[in-house]
Amino acid sequence: MNKEIIGISGSPIPNSNTDRFIKHILKSSGLSYEFVKLSDITVRPCRACKACVKDNVCKVNDDFPELAKKLLASKAVVIGGYAPYRMIDGYTKAFIERLWSMRHLHSLNQGRIAVTVVSSIESSTAQKVLSSLAIVMQMEKFNHVAQFHISGNVACLTCGVGGVCDVSGARRLFGPDVDISKDLCVAVETLPVWEQGSQIGALIGHYINGEIETLPSVGL
Repeated sequence: MNKEIIGISGSPIPNSNTDRFIKHILKSSGLSYEFVKLSDITVRPCRACKACVKDNVCKVNDDFPELAKKLLASKAVVIGGYAPYRMIDGYTKAFIERLWSMRHLHSLNQGRIAVTVVSSIESSTAQKVLSSLAIVMQMEKFNHVAQFHISGNVACLTCGVGGVCDVSGARRLFGPDVDISKDLCVAVETLPVWEQGSQIGALIGHYINGEIETLPSVGL
């Protein structure tokens, strides 16, 4: 059965803040939905082979062609990633590269509602990555209605040696005398953005169900 809204997460961390926030938007919409975790499937970067030119169907033998079918059958998509090294993660980057197979000549995603989410410990990094994703959304002709920055958690809090490592990002963030542990991790459910996710999810549901005529933009 086709789903009305699809959530796609580039975070490889099990049950991450990114995962949970995307699922929250999906559930808040009240629509039928599917959540896809890119680290659980295989979506390689675009090979620039241009074998998709005639029919907009990617010929690379991995899981993207099936994911593209799900996207085409949906009315909205929530795309979320995180920002290691101050850039979008590799899973999300590979996915957005492969969208080219759906874009050229016919812009198959034109008008489809899109929300973008970036998890980052730094606001400046998140805004940079969100701006890049907004350009992708424009190029693909999505109806990009919202973008969100959610707080990430530096890996040093849970790696086991963040308190003694010379290159620990946790020490830079929390200071040299703080006890570095997972207790310092931030849960997305405690952030103000959680309620904003509820609101945009509900609005998307109302719009797709024909209950409202326009969708306000959030964070754009």
